[in-house]
Amino acid sequence: PLAGAGALVPEGGSPDLQFAHPRLFLSCSRCFPSALSHGRIPARRWQQVALGLGATMGAVPITQHQPTSLNHEDLIKRAVSLVTDGANTFLSQTTLALSDALTEYTKAIYALISLQKIYNGRSGQISEKEEDAIWQIIIEARVKMKEKQEKYLSFETKWMTAVHLSETAAGAAFQTGADLASVAVHTHIQMAQNQVGEVKKLALEAEEKLAEVQVEEINLKGKEASVKDIQRTAIQPVNDEEIPEQYLRED
Repeated sequence: PLAGAGALVPEGGSPDLQFAHPRLFLSCSRCFPSALSHGRIPARRWQQVALGLGATMGAVPITQHQPTSLNHEDLIKRAVSLVTDGANTFLSQTTLALSDALTEYTKAIYALISLQKIYNGRSGQISEKEEDAIWQIIIEARVKMKEKQEKYLSFETKWMTAVHLSETAAGAAFQTGADLASVAVHTHIQMAQNQVGEVKKLALEAEEKLAEVQVEEINLKGKEASVKDIQRTAIQPVNDEEIPEQYLRED
């Protein structure tokens, strides 16, 4: 902004004067015309005065007040919209994780049911070695199913926290007047609950079928035990002492 000030420097004057503003120089010249014409103020002294005033004016910051169009209510609504967006994202991620974990758990249950049915169908028809081999596979399937169950329970805890957080965010949005954001969050919660409910229903049905197969196994084991007891009783030798007297023949 100070370019061109050097043109106002008198011949033989200080080069520092080129930093003074030309308008300031001209205005000072109008203020003291007689002094300059009669030589009452030396040229070098005038240069120092102009330089000092120019430097002083250049150091004063000029600020302009720019009124904002957002009031406190608008800023609060903007902040609560960030909260609802974060809650929706948290709920979406936990819903997806829980749904996948429940699906894997359901698959593990049906794998165990298949093995259990194979064992029940061959019960009493296989050797002890084959039975031990099948039982080893069943035990491994049960361990895997247990791991899947613990994983889905862990995600379910996080999902319930996300639901609670979303409900709180929806309430905050409603209190601040952000009705659309509140309705959107409630809709998102409903969709997440429906999705998890459908997947969890499949897992509960699988658990019921597994329980039925296990009950069938217990019944088969009971029948096998009864048959073995009867067989042992049939082949057990009868002692003379256990025969009643009336059935004993005299020699």
